[in-house]
Amino acid sequence: MTKQDIKAVKHILSTKKKIVIVPHKNPDGDAIGSTLGLFHYLLKSNNHKVHVIVPNDYPFFLKWIPGNDTILKHDSQTKACDDLINDADIIFTLDFNAFHRTGNMESVLAKSNAIKIMIDHHQAPDDYAQYMFSDVSMSSTCQMIYHFIDMLGDTNLIDSDIATCLYVGIMTDTGSFRFSSTTSTTHTIIAKLIEKGANNTAIHNNIYDTNSYARLQLLGCALTNLRVVPESRTAYITLSQDELQKYDYKKGDTEGIVNYGLSLDGVVLAAIFIEDRNEGIIKISLRSKGNFSVNEMSRAHFEGGGHTNAAGGKSYLSLEKTVEKFISILPSYNKALNDE
Repeated sequence: MTKQDIKAVKHILSTKKKIVIVPHKNPDGDAIGSTLGLFHYLLKSNNHKVHVIVPNDYPFFLKWIPGNDTILKHDSQTKACDDLINDADIIFTLDFNAFHRTGNMESVLAKSNAIKIMIDHHQAPDDYAQYMFSDVSMSSTCQMIYHFIDMLGDTNLIDSDIATCLYVGIMTDTGSFRFSSTTSTTHTIIAKLIEKGANNTAIHNNIYDTNSYARLQLLGCALTNLRVVPESRTAYITLSQDELQKYDYKKGDTEGIVNYGLSLDGVVLAAIFIEDRNEGIIKISLRSKGNFSVNEMSRAHFEGGGHTNAAGGKSYLSLEKTVEKFISILPSYNKALNDE
């Protein structure tokens, strides 16, 4: 954002507004953390009328975050959510940069006459927002929310609730601070959030140490299905719908499993393919090391995108045919994969 943009946004927010905050479909820790962090800030800054509306449900291990009980779900509360969107003065879109990432909310968001403010760290943003804070070098949207509050001169308003929300998103989107997007600035912000009341130990336990027995059994199944393509320095995992049902799958249970493939010595590219019969697709998550861009791979072959080292996609083929397609395209990437 330019200084002129910040000045304009500060002026817009100087009087009480009706505000809606929206993350992407299937929101993760960064999406929920950033929306709730901004929600608490806007309430404190000028007692705005604020609502967080998510396209659909999200993992249970995120439902302890301060403000969770205020979140509205568009898929089950459609009319109430659409009414709020249509009546909004301002719509913040967080952790995504194209309306189609919100699923069935795309149409109502596109038609809204509200001022739209995008805060996001993904590549190739669409041009729909009057004010855009887009930076692919940022570790997370939660880090960007901290910078946004700082640019507005309001870091003094950050309390333990805001700090907790932002800590969640930074921690989860950096893989507990191990990804290359984690910078000294990221750590400085984390230190400030702890000073403001974020309990790092409790947050980590709430996110990572609340596994059900069934979820660990599903992880075991996934690791049994792990396969390696050594000539392409690639590992992949499959999970069928039957396997998900066998282990009583709940939303969020497959979060992070793809990283086990990437943890193998010598592997540069990892993928997980998850069958979703309800949506009629195979959900795909891709991860990489170094400069190999899974964002470009996903955009080219799987109708997706994301970051250089973390991206998602989908396939309308069967699980078996999707894996066959994936394996068939690997040779064209072998040079890039083996140069890492």
